Amino acid sequence: MANWNDPQPTRTGFGASTGLDGRMQTREGFDAGLRKYMLSIYNYMAMGVALTGVVAFVMANTAFGVAIMTSPLMWLIVLSPLAIVFAMSFGANRFSQGTLQILFWAFAALMGASMSTIFAVYTGASIAATFFATAGAFAGLSLFGYTTKKDLSGMGSFLIMGVIGLLIASVINIFLQSAALMWAVSFLGVLIFAGLTAYDTQRLKRQYFQLAGTDFMGKAVILGALSLYLDFINMFQFLLMFMGQRD
Repeated sequence: MANWNDPQPTRTGFGASTGLDGRMQTREGFDAGLRKYMLSIYNYMAMGVALTGVVAFVMANTAFGVAIMTSPLMWLIVLSPLAIVFAMSFGANRFSQGTLQILFWAFAALMGASMSTIFAVYTGASIAATFFATAGAFAGLSLFGYTTKKDLSGMGSFLIMGVIGLLIASVINIFLQSAALMWAVSFLGVLIFAGLTAYDTQRLKRQYFQLAGTDFMGKAVILGALSLYLDFINMFQFLLMFMGQRD
């Protein structure tokens, strides 16, 4: 897959015919299939983000939602998304596509419930401004990852180690309560998830050429949407620490 930008022009399928123009028709078939595949991922991801936003707003502005988030159920709501991510990642081969869809929507809704607390900390205007700034940055970074001919695969291990470092630093800061460490984590978090947005986009594009025509394609769309959703939400949360205005 070193020449990942060449959509296997010698492969037949996707309605391609044989003959002198068979190679061109095959390439056009892959290009159309790739666009449909990526668009499906972005649609899932966008609907997931929208569901998260709606649930967060409702939970933050209703007595029922506030009651739940101030009860012991809060910990179940906060920890459940992590459990779902692990279940989807490690159980993708065993779960049906329908099950993965249900898990994805449940994950997005639970993330909305757990993020509803930001409305009690930051003003609505600053949350909206941060969201649109994140959306613009995400679009630009994802476009870069999709169109660049530079191989970004080498960034993967480095960025994953960065995420692990962020988690460790965040846990440590729970006890230290250091403002300087919080700002450092926030700054690095924005950079790391910005890099992951470009990296994951290119990875998903490469993945299409490996999975095209297989039964796993439907599942790959949902798992790809989960990856980009996590990049977007984490970048938003870290950026909110910079742009958010507290009530």
